[in-house]
Amino acid sequence: MRPEILFPLFKPLTGLAGVGPRIARAITRLVGGGMDGDGGEAHIVDLLWRLPTGIIDRRYAPDVADAEPGRVATLSITVDKHRKPANKRLPYKVICSDKSGRITLVFFHGHGDYLTRVLPEGQPRVVSGRVELFANELQMTHPDHIGKLDEKEKLQSVEPVYPLTNGLSLKVLGRVIRAALKCAPDLGRDAGEWIDAAFIARQTWPGWLEALLAAHKPADEADLFPTAPARERLAYDELLANQLALGLVRLNMRRVRGRALRGTGELAAKVRNALPFSLTGSQESAVEEIARDQASDDRMLRLLQGDVGAGKTVVALLAMLNAVEAGGQAALMAPTEILARQHLATLRPLCRAAGVSCVLLSGREKGQARREIIEAIKSGRAAIAVGTHALFQDDVAFNDLRLAVIDEQHRFGVHQRLTLASKGRAVDVLVMTATPIPRTLMLTAYGDMDVSKLTEKPAGRKPVDTRILPLERLGEVTAAVGRALAGGARVYWVCPLVDQSETLDLTAAEERFDALKKIFGPITGIVHGRMKGKERDQAMAAFAAGDIRLLVATTVIEVGVDVTEASVMVIEHAERFGLAQLHQLRGRIGRGMDASTCLLLYASPLGETAAARLKIMRRTDDGFKIAEEDLKLRGAGELLGTRQSGMPEFRLADLAAHGELLAAARDQAALILAGDPDLTGPGKEALRTLLYLFERDAAVRFLRSG
Repeated sequence: MRPEILFPLFKPLTGLAGVGPRIARAITRLVGGGMDGDGGEAHIVDLLWRLPTGIIDRRYAPDVADAEPGRVATLSITVDKHRKPANKRLPYKVICSDKSGRITLVFFHGHGDYLTRVLPEGQPRVVSGRVELFANELQMTHPDHIGKLDEKEKLQSVEPVYPLTNGLSLKVLGRVIRAALKCAPDLGRDAGEWIDAAFIARQTWPGWLEALLAAHKPADEADLFPTAPARERLAYDELLANQLALGLVRLNMRRVRGRALRGTGELAAKVRNALPFSLTGSQESAVEEIARDQASDDRMLRLLQGDVGAGKTVVALLAMLNAVEAGGQAALMAPTEILARQHLATLRPLCRAAGVSCVLLSGREKGQARREIIEAIKSGRAAIAVGTHALFQDDVAFNDLRLAVIDEQHRFGVHQRLTLASKGRAVDVLVMTATPIPRTLMLTAYGDMDVSKLTEKPAGRKPVDTRILPLERLGEVTAAVGRALAGGARVYWVCPLVDQSETLDLTAAEERFDALKKIFGPITGIVHGRMKGKERDQAMAAFAAGDIRLLVATTVIEVGVDVTEASVMVIEHAERFGLAQLHQLRGRIGRGMDASTCLLLYASPLGETAAARLKIMRRTDDGFKIAEEDLKLRGAGELLGTRQSGMPEFRLADLAAHGELLAAARDQAALILAGDPDLTGPGKEALRTLLYLFERDAAVRFLRSG
């Protein structure tokens, strides 16, 4: 149960005076519903986490003659005369002055009755807005504020600026946020402080309510920085809630006894003999760490993090065979059908060599074929099942699932990971990702897991030669692609992300495909996310076989597509992609023995951040370095391209700026849970309140006393 002290914060927005359904809908569009943006109506607390991004400083209060054009000024004036326009399309003007000079207030579509009421002729008034010079005369268009002289002090202040959306003005949003702040209880006083007092003193941070009020009332630009004391304090609260929640998930995993899996090594030996290469040192280390986890009485929850082409699938297969040797089954879940089929293509010949049955279950299998696969999984005849989210649907039952392997975890929610694990008893979980994740993001997204890292590329891999070219040289690039095709190369041509719109991305790809097909003929193919699964597979198979040698694609090829003969990649509008995505795309080439080239085409002029991104791609192919740079350049919210369901969504913390705070939050959470894993001791009620405040309700359910 959410503590009563938080009830006012979790009321709907319509509980605030002056907020009707229309304004509530606009605010929900702006702030999202709940921490996970689940599409429900926003609560008052969602508004509190929406901090200002700028300020309007109204403290500048010169005489009229001294007012600088371009600045926001608060002026004390006398209203001299109203000039009502003869034509409604012309502006309504109000001539005003002080002892030093004259200024005209300009209103487009002005209502005379209203303006004569608020600006009566002959009366003194205070106006605040941006001063402009027009036809050598000072004017102020649509003043932000108009008041009486006794309101000058109130007007002459610093006003916070918030991001807006359609149907929501700054005036309205500011008023609603001020009303929301009045609902905020003094949690530190009434519910107790959840941060160690000595740490607060050392950081010179305010209490929770004081920090919240200060963050919404910045006095100058410095108060908007993530390093401002009020913002740091609130960010730490959010990070501590995150780390406590992850710690509780981890403890809960440990509370459920595991089942020790000790294989004989026979099946693994057969697979090793069938491999055309030896495992790298880091692959061997990962295999050993996973086997040690499987042999333990505790359940395994491990992340296998490997850069593009580092050989995670083989490591996962050896872990799965260990589960099979121990008499159980294993499942490998991938986020897309293309990736699931790619895994099957890699695993099937190796499973055949080991004499192990391996099946695929995706959304495409229907009718009798699907029933047969489900029966094989249920009876245990299928030792290894590969598939998409179809694997955790209700009608899929395993005979004895011992190991669940989940690829590209950030594409799934944590609940999906847990749902697959619930298909067996005390199932070990191995999560894989080819998206290199910086340390700070590792702690927030995967802090509940042990980590194995694959840091080496397989022997013989050559670095990809990456070049950066303006789109104006498209003709030269097309000619170079023609020469590569004539020499027998296989080429990817990736089309741009267009405003995160799949429809527009598709249009871009189809237009490029039409243009290239006219030049290169039937060896040109296309693959995109809107194609039916069968068509996509046929296009990929034709590319792998060499019938298609120039494949135009959207980012559907970003993860897991493996055609070793592909040695050239062109990425149009590379400036629109994140570093992690560019790295994933480039990882589709350079997988064979041929020298490979990646051409990054950009549209001029190139922004500073985009230029920095492309230079990093030119400089290094180390995914871990690239991920760290990406975090610095773009922040955690965008790091993995479009927002992913498995990643925590931070409202207050900025991982690029608050990395040290995250480490401190992790240490505090570990210390708390080591001494009191159920948060039942003195002063721990505050920590439960913190978890509910940041909507980590699921973690609270793991506490033994609820």
